[in-house]
Formats: sequence, structure tokens, C-alpha cells
Amino acid sequence: MTVNLSRIKISRGELSYFEATPDAGTDVKGTVVMVPGFTGSREDFLPMAPFVTAAGYRLISYSQLGQYDSDGPDGRDAVGEYTIAKFALDLAEVLDALAPGEKVHLLGHSFGGLVTRAAVLNDPARFLDYVILDSPPNGQDLGGAVDMGQIPELLWAGGNEALWQAMFGAFEDIFPAPVKEFLRGRIMATKTANIAGIALTMSAEPDRVEELGATGVPILVAAGENDVIPLDAQADAAARLGVKFEIIAGASHTPNEEKPEELTKVLVDFWAGHTA
Repeated sequence: MTVNLSRIKISRGELSYFEATPDAGTDVKGTVVMVPGFTGSREDFLPMAPFVTAAGYRLISYSQLGQYDSDGPDGRDAVGEYTIAKFALDLAEVLDALAPGEKVHLLGHSFGGLVTRAAVLNDPARFLDYVILDSPPNGQDLGGAVDMGQIPELLWAGGNEALWQAMFGAFEDIFPAPVKEFLRGRIMATKTANIAGIALTMSAEPDRVEELGATGVPILVAAGENDVIPLDAQADAAARLGVKFEIIAGASHTPNEEKPEELTKVLVDFWAGHTA
């Protein structure tokens, strides 16, 4: 496996990304693009890279506009730049630059699932298939997760540190020191307008499951068995789509990090049925 960490220029700025490719001489079966969620980044999918490439796939993931070390405007006036619709157009530009003319396997995690859904609805023919990972069917089915509607005011009052405390303060000591340092540093580096904008656009997102089903794109819904997003809402979305709902045993909201090998096995089985 070879992993390249780099940056890509799109119309709205430079985004950080990684590309993991199988060992030289391996017959590459296709390209997989994975999109991170709220307060996430490209690093969320690095644990999967060894397993995805060993299965013969090229893996690309990028930090969305304003996330971590990607470019992005900041301040209250910039909140409107961080909408699901605009993030979906960014994804299309990333695909045009990194996989031009190629139909790809797509995966969206959590909020990234709503972004990727919009991208699939915009251009279904661009994708071989689509995996929805730990993502709600709308912005209201978030269960006991952080109240998105309260996040903007929390940020303007206390900055990104207030969000860190709200999300992780109660159990930050469970993280090994390097993990805690990375997670906290990532939230602090993410543009405040990105976090506020995502909170607003996510909380207003309607249920578009029927629209998605009408695209004809092959779909898989997957989640960790202890996900914070209610499993019944995700199972219902899968049922309405008429597709399989895979539970990743022993994982919470991030099976891509907690159970990367187990998740990859599920995905490889799904991808195998869809080739260009």
C-alpha cells in the first residue's frame, strides 16, 4: 500500500486529502471515495486504508471545506457557505479532479451521508454504488446526539472550546493522550463557521429517502451497533430503500475507526457486485 497525503484545489479553496493505492502490480478493481462528517476530516478513514487497498481498491478521502486543515472562510458572515448543497458541489469537483471520467464507489459517514446523498441525487450516473454509514435520514432523527439547533449560539458565546467541552468534556479522559490531542486540535482548527453552518444545514435537512431510492443507484446502509444515531431510523430508511441494513458488531458511531477490518469486509462484499 502507498498513501499520499496532499491537497487539491477546487473553486472554493484547497482541501486536504489522502489517496491510498494497492501495492504495485495489483489489479485495481476501482476507486472508493469516503466523505467525513461533522467535526471530522480525511483522517477518519485512514484506519481503513490497509484493508481497502488489500482488497484491491484505491481509496480517496478528503477534509471538507473548513474542516481541520482544509481551506474555508470563517466568521458569522461565512456560515451560509457551509450547506449540504454546496458541500455536494465540492464533492463533484473533487471527483472531477481525482477520478475524472470514472464511476466510483461512494461512502458518506454521518453528516457526510447527507452531503453524499445530495451528490448522488445531483448526478446518479457518477456512482457505481453508495454506502450510507451511521447517517440519519433527515436532520431530526439524531437521537441523543448533540442538539444541532443550539450549536451556533454555543460557538458564538464560547468558541470551539465550548463545543469540545459539550461533545467530549464529560469523557475526554477515556482517550489515550495522543488521540485526545488530535481530536481536540482538530475541533480547534476547524472553522467555527463550518461547525455552525453544518449545524444549521443539518437540522433543516428533510427526509429524501424516496428521492434517493428513485435514482436506481445500488445502496447499502450500515451502522455501528451502538451508534448514537437511532438504529431504528436507519433501519427504516434501509427498508424504504429496499436495501440491506448491516450492523457492525462492537462499534459505536465510527466503525471506520473502531472496526475498520470488519467494516471493510462488509463493504468489499457489496462493492464486488457493482463494476464499471
